[in-house]
Amino acid sequence: MANKELKKLLHLGALVCIQRYPEFKEYYQRKKNEGKHALSILNAVKNKLALRVASVINSQTPYKENNQFESQSFRKNYLLKS
Repeated sequence: MANKELKKLLHLGALVCIQRYPEFKEYYQRKKNEGKHALSILNAVKNKLALRVASVINSQTPYKENNQFESQSFRKNYLLKS
């Protein structure tokens, strides 16, 4: 059986990430523009969160946000080279 409380918290966490964190906000908008359904995108965000939590637990180190893609100029240069 699935843990309903855990699923609820993960769902709420994903909603907050989409609203507050630029990385997840941009991911959500990109997938929405590709025609993906909102709940499908939300499930992908939940998966990303769960993987990050598992990584922090396994590595026994604090979470360090990767800010390299927050710079618009860096993203443009990176996307042009890819």
